[in-house]
Amino acid sequence: MDIQKIIELVKKTKVLIKNREMVAHVKEKGLADYVTQVDIAVQNFLKEELFILAPNIQFLGEETGLQEMKADSFWILDPVDGTTNLMHDYQHSVVSLALCHQEEIVMGIVYDPFHEEIFSAIKGKGAFLNGHHIHVSNAEKLSDTMIGLGTAKRELADENFARFRRVFGQCQDIRRIGSAALELAYTACGRQGGYFEIYLNPWDYAAGMLLIQEAGGKVTDFMGRTLEPRKGGSVVATNGYIHTELLNLL
Repeated sequence: MDIQKIIELVKKTKVLIKNREMVAHVKEKGLADYVTQVDIAVQNFLKEELFILAPNIQFLGEETGLQEMKADSFWILDPVDGTTNLMHDYQHSVVSLALCHQEEIVMGIVYDPFHEEIFSAIKGKGAFLNGHHIHVSNAEKLSDTMIGLGTAKRELADENFARFRRVFGQCQDIRRIGSAALELAYTACGRQGGYFEIYLNPWDYAAGMLLIQEAGGKVTDFMGRTLEPRKGGSVVATNGYIHTELLNLL
């Protein structure tokens, strides 16, 4: 699979993502969980184009939900990660696309059309930002780095905010961008030392997980276990050096 062809395909979604008329058509899927016409249009476009390129590879997308994948290989797509950001023109929304083969993520792309940044990785070949090698932060202590966080599971807000407070007390500062895939990409390129969220679906973390691993970092759940790309769950991603320190706080 030629990743450059996939990258060029993903970049064609920019015109859809920047269509403010389509963004204005919003439906609420759940509590503080939205979908716009842009989400649907991007997913339909990439699903059709990826089928033309590789008809034997199955497709898992956010707007179709978790479903059983019976093939050895399948795409994992979040057409717009950061939909709420997009609704408010808060320009931190990305397309996240990963390829899973035999239970491993082997290709990952995170595209930020607002800043023209393409994060990409192929398993065993490193991670890149706009074609240049990237590496995780070299900070060896939590106190030397910023940490990103996500606020999923509103019913766990009290527990979550207590967790945020513990981390905030030990790191330089915390950040919340509102896009898990972008937070993971920023961790991969060293802009922050780590990121965590109590629950993410595979389309939220699959591409970003490979980016971090190929950039020299580490990704697990809150218990330190390997993530399974067919399932959702807690996610902790770091440069590796601070992983145990962060896990202990979580």
